[in-house]
Amino acid sequence: MTKKEIARDFLKLAANGHSHEAFRLHVGENFKHHNAYFKGDAETLMLAMEESTRKNPNKTLTIHHILEDKDLVAVHSHLKQTPADIGFAVVHILRFELDKIVEFWDLGQSIPTEMINENGMF
Repeated sequence: MTKKEIARDFLKLAANGHSHEAFRLHVGENFKHHNAYFKGDAETLMLAMEESTRKNPNKTLTIHHILEDKDLVAVHSHLKQTPADIGFAVVHILRFELDKIVEFWDLGQSIPTEMINENGMF
């Protein structure tokens, strides 16, 4: 698998309630993340992803763009907690060592109900 494919698989597994499998398959030793709301280790983030899926079993993640630059992959997505939710524009940045994710950033912006920009967020 390419780094782009690994990033896609990791995010899709996690969004669909399979965070344990996502971490087992794709996360390397000494993993750290930068989500300000959780401790920075793999176990805490994995459990938070699992809890999010339990609370929002109909969550969807639609990936629009994936970019790769050396050991970094950036994924631009539309995340909806429920089918009726307008959702968030999300960017995940994943840093790799070999073929394992060792560092992770996630940044999101709410999609406004009335958008001024005619180009949209995707």
